[in-house]
Amino acid sequence: MPLGTKQPHLKSRGAFLPVELAMITVAIIEDNRLVREGMTDMLNELPDVEVVLAATSLETEMLKEKNPRVVLLDVGVQDKNSLRLAETVKKEMADARVIVMDLLPVHEEIAEFVNAGVAGFILKDATFEDFVSTIRSVADGAQVLPPRMTGTLFSQIAQTAVKRGRTAALEEVRMTLREREVIALIAVGLSNKEIALRLNIATDTVKSHVRNVMDKLALHSRLQIAAYAHSHDD
Repeated sequence: MPLGTKQPHLKSRGAFLPVELAMITVAIIEDNRLVREGMTDMLNELPDVEVVLAATSLETEMLKEKNPRVVLLDVGVQDKNSLRLAETVKKEMADARVIVMDLLPVHEEIAEFVNAGVAGFILKDATFEDFVSTIRSVADGAQVLPPRMTGTLFSQIAQTAVKRGRTAALEEVRMTLREREVIALIAVGLSNKEIALRLNIATDTVKSHVRNVMDKLALHSRLQIAAYAHSHDD
């Protein structure tokens, strides 16, 4: 069995058959020991998740050595600027997917986290099911924003676009039919893999469409594409 997989046993026709699952490697940056150890224990119980690093602070060299797919970052870790920490992770590990944890339901700087490359957010009152679902979705390439945050994010992006005089320019952008379909599916929260299945095209083709959309709209993330879609929804 290749490295990076767990082999759970699923019952089928009275027998247990091994099923390989792609491993999601996770780093937890959390200075509360009880929370950090609790998260580690619960996540390691899952068949497709492995915590490869659990630390009280961000040590970039250790993070690069462990090379996790997902980095869980506590918004208040050691009273440091979590936005700067998120930017540091993305600078040092461009392929890592960052999830900011422990946010309040309303966060006035949420758009700044999106622009810094954060892929997901977990609120203080999130359930364990929400927590795990966010990790899996983000690892699969999606960007996850709790519904209560969308109004704040979308309004901030819209205000920024107006300030930059971008609104008129966006109206003139010509999209292909396929690009419009991809935008619509991103807006409802589908990952690249899910969009590929829905449209019966290759995942790499979806990624190409996403890049084209970002280039045409001068946007930098899937969440910004979703915001654009919602602001142009008739």
